[in-house]
Amino acid sequence: MWPDRIRTDVVAAIRAAGIEHPWEHQAAVAEHALDGESVVVATGTASGKSLAYLAPVLSALADGAEAPNGRGATALYLAPTKALAADQRRAVRELAAPLGHAVRPAVYDGDTPVEEREWVRQYANYVLTNPDMLHRAILPGHARWSSFLRALRYVVVDECHTYRGVFGSHVAQVLRRLRRLCARYGAEPVFLLASATASDPAAAASRLTGVPVTEVADDASPRGEVVFALWEPPLTDLRGEKGAPVRRTATAETADLLTDLVVQGVRTVAFVRSRRGAELISVIAQERLAEVDRSLPRRVAAYRGGYLPEERRALERALHSGELLGLAATTALELGVDVAGLDAVLITGYPGTRASLWQQAGRAGRAGQGALAVLIARDDPLDTYLVHHPEALFRRPVEATVLDPDNPYVLAPHLCAAAAETPLTEDDLALFGPAAAGLLPQLEAARLLRRRATAWHWTRRERATDLTDIRGGGGRPVQIVEAATGRLLGTVDESAAHTAVHDGAVHLHQGRTYLVRRLDLEDSVALVEEASPPFSTTARDTTAISVLETETEIPWGDARLCYGSVEVTNQVVSYLRRKLITGEVLGEAKLDLPPRTLRTRAVWWTVTEDQLDGARISPEILGGALHAAEHASIGLLPLFATCDRWDIGGVSVPLHPDTLLPTVFVYDGHPGGAGFAERAFHTARAWLTATRDAIAACECEAGCPSCIQSPKCGNGNDPLHKRGAVRLLTRLLSAAT
Repeated sequence: MWPDRIRTDVVAAIRAAGIEHPWEHQAAVAEHALDGESVVVATGTASGKSLAYLAPVLSALADGAEAPNGRGATALYLAPTKALAADQRRAVRELAAPLGHAVRPAVYDGDTPVEEREWVRQYANYVLTNPDMLHRAILPGHARWSSFLRALRYVVVDECHTYRGVFGSHVAQVLRRLRRLCARYGAEPVFLLASATASDPAAAASRLTGVPVTEVADDASPRGEVVFALWEPPLTDLRGEKGAPVRRTATAETADLLTDLVVQGVRTVAFVRSRRGAELISVIAQERLAEVDRSLPRRVAAYRGGYLPEERRALERALHSGELLGLAATTALELGVDVAGLDAVLITGYPGTRASLWQQAGRAGRAGQGALAVLIARDDPLDTYLVHHPEALFRRPVEATVLDPDNPYVLAPHLCAAAAETPLTEDDLALFGPAAAGLLPQLEAARLLRRRATAWHWTRRERATDLTDIRGGGGRPVQIVEAATGRLLGTVDESAAHTAVHDGAVHLHQGRTYLVRRLDLEDSVALVEEASPPFSTTARDTTAISVLETETEIPWGDARLCYGSVEVTNQVVSYLRRKLITGEVLGEAKLDLPPRTLRTRAVWWTVTEDQLDGARISPEILGGALHAAEHASIGLLPLFATCDRWDIGGVSVPLHPDTLLPTVFVYDGHPGGAGFAERAFHTARAWLTATRDAIAACECEAGCPSCIQSPKCGNGNDPLHKRGAVRLLTRLLSAAT
């Protein structure tokens, strides 16, 4: 139980922020925190979540609550992005101004100069960082952080709904390592988590942290009116692959809308899924604005990961000051960055989950004023389904967060990291989950750990934390270097290099276009030169799959629905050149890149010859029917699991050597799995029903990007058979349980 004087400080801190009477959910979070209970506040965007957790944190810091070393209480803030941590530091400084020097906030991330880091370790009592820095720097160097950890009273985990899949599973184990070291120094911090509205936030937060968490989900904040539009780009006169009708691209539509809004003085952020898309939207908007007013292009910019730190900071300042009227941004600006005064949000393609959709839409109208949000549909099955079935967005709850801390590919390197931090004992194993004990003999056999007496030790010279990249990418980032000058433009994750910066790829940076002349995988460098090609590029790949173990199997009549472990072999084999505005394919070029092997989890289903006969599926159309069903099911899965189509992959085979039957696989695109395929298995009936309905409802004759064609297909979307897929799925679902 906390002293009454600290409870009084909560009220003082809230009033110091200009709020005379806190909303009920803010007061509830503060009460739970002050009673020593971990709590998650899961309310809408702009509902004052920051104040809810900052009030008790700042009160504890200002009170100088007794700690064993006399330093006073400390607190740790974790954000998924650097932009959010920097934004929160500004908020903390404003809120803590009346408290003088009692609160000393500092950002500690990869951009923090070396000369500042020692000051942060010794004197800051509110450290704002990210899970990556906690994993790679703070926990391995815990001896230098001992006084901070010994006094650690609160751990704030902001935007915790973003910690899902493999990344979320890694963060869950990083937090368990943090709790273990805190216990060593005599601390047991309270966890304060903030999330967008989520399904069962208490269970998700508890799985993430490993401690019981109380939920506060009743949003008492006032809300301005938000007009939400669903926008489907029109069909063009162009024909795509196999003669399919082509819609105007969501990128081009977004650039036009952004231009119109900026001309009218409407402060707007356009969210886009890819770095390239953000750059392209800003370039098109700037060109069109120049035709209206030469002063307007400089008021539009792009914001994405991969920029240098000074570039990101300059853009953030310009956005906060109002110097920028329009910004095309990746999700780096989705997460809680307080951009006061935004009037409109454009969302270029469904962001993958309803939680992310509402998070992005909530960036506008944060001061309580009315706002506009527009979802511009891409030409793919899921987006098309949503604009024609708005109830799937507006009448369904947000998704449950999917993560699997027991994934052995995730857990094993964190056991090694924990042993390197301080020898691992049997008493520690319960903290890391039930799978930990079974992994230790394997780690010993691999000579990663050595048991001495009652503990396991890390005995290698290299850093144990280098065994894994918690973002799931793996490998060192590929540096993008301008060949003529040697200037570093930015970086791209190693896992994305084959598709993003292959030889001949178009790369956009700060409004400038570059062509990749050479990708050097050995040295992790992509050499580029500035150019102005009238096209973009899209990589194509091929995939093969084998079944390692079938863990669960359910009969659907003669059909079988299965879940288990698989091995996937993938190779990028070529790339397409497409016109910038229309998306028309100009040509294809071959690539010579090495294959990659992935062991992961998958859901798959098989059908028998009798079922094929009943569905009128002849051998001539079987491959196309399976292929079409595979594409559409991948496109619709994000409606049922917290993933997007780039987190998952698929393979369809008329006669698979392991099942000896026609088979469709959908697999997690991460080593060991990310929980998406498992979620698909458990929701298979609803998922595949929506897939069939989406294909059947599409107005095209023989298949198009809105139903069965995929931008990822390595076979050039051939073969595909739309009507066969509908009949096949109908037959499969007729006996589904």
